[in-house]
Amino acid sequence: MNVRNDFGKKRVAVIGGGSSGLMAAITASKQGAFVTIYERNERVGKKILVTGNGKCNFTNSDMRKECFYSEDTDKVWEFLSRFGHEDTLRFFDELGVLYKERDGYFYPVSEQASVILDALRFRADELLVVTKCSACVSEIAKTKDGIVVKTGEEEACYDSVILCTGGYAAPKTGSDGKGYKIAKRLGHKVSITHPALVQLRCEEAYLKQIAGVRAKASVSFYEDSKFLCSDSGEVQLTDYGISGIPVFQCSREITKRLKSGKICKAKLDFMPDYTSQAWMELFEQRWQRMQERSVQEFCNGLLNKKIMQLFVKLCSLKEDAIVKNNKEKLRDVFSLCKDFTLTVSSANGYDFAQVTAGGVLLSEVTEHLESVVCPGLFFAGEILDVDGICGGYNLQWAWTSGYIAGMQAAGN
Repeated sequence: MNVRNDFGKKRVAVIGGGSSGLMAAITASKQGAFVTIYERNERVGKKILVTGNGKCNFTNSDMRKECFYSEDTDKVWEFLSRFGHEDTLRFFDELGVLYKERDGYFYPVSEQASVILDALRFRADELLVVTKCSACVSEIAKTKDGIVVKTGEEEACYDSVILCTGGYAAPKTGSDGKGYKIAKRLGHKVSITHPALVQLRCEEAYLKQIAGVRAKASVSFYEDSKFLCSDSGEVQLTDYGISGIPVFQCSREITKRLKSGKICKAKLDFMPDYTSQAWMELFEQRWQRMQERSVQEFCNGLLNKKIMQLFVKLCSLKEDAIVKNNKEKLRDVFSLCKDFTLTVSSANGYDFAQVTAGGVLLSEVTEHLESVVCPGLFFAGEILDVDGICGGYNLQWAWTSGYIAGMQAAGN
């Protein structure tokens, strides 16, 4: 197949019809290129549908370099400065998407991720982007005529190819890491990958007793006595460990250390609004008032009942015991409310992760996200060594990188 058609327009292939791929395809087509999307699933955008628990938090106004991870966050920030959250809002506004803001988080008014996907699909169709679904790309090869894309026994040649295949996270949506293999065969280095924005598993079997409880807490992580990271918000306690946004925000750092054989501890503070001193002063006041009451009465109203029942049990107390006879053990119960320590044994795998950490190094792409080892090849989205925290940051990276790669891939 010829690289250019009769009109002399550039032909661009986009490998992967996810968020970054659709943005790249729309952008390249708007520049006048003939664009073909290769999507291994039976339809494009499956991963978009599960973002934000199906509500699709598609960007955030609090856009800072510290919200992203990479071997070169300065370079990430340079990309974001060229297409940021305001550009994203304008883009979707032009597509007819009504959106709303909550604490800097932006969602479609309907809180349906399908609205974002449909808007992208409708615009791609309007621009005559060709979409080939159930098309699994087996190889990309550089030739003297261009870049050849092979799917099974078929092949086609393009001026530019944008690799938007994602990573390993959420494999049920089609992410299988094949893009990394393609990049390596073309001469690229890929940093070590691991799950991010994922639940953490803990050794303590007694967590089964509080499974299903959600509680506001501050979570801090340590390697031995070395502080690693912390976050606060609603923590979800499961039969195997801990989950929730505060855990997700820290999981990248913890997963990386676990993969290298380190042992990490999670310290949960269920009373973060109290200083340790103020909390123990409250204990003394409560003990003075309730000495003739039962332990159950003493603990009532502090935290979720299941949590307090577990703490009482861990401190070798019985709920019907009298308070005045158990001051030291009750002090220990109070201490657990501020310092409940768990041993993190592992993280859940890619089936549960929202994003993949690691990928194609930014040092191997230009300021236009073009490969420095294979000119004409571009990268966008999760396949690159860029990942963000929860809150619309990973989708913003998809829009940003897709836009930049699409613009340049369609350029003359």
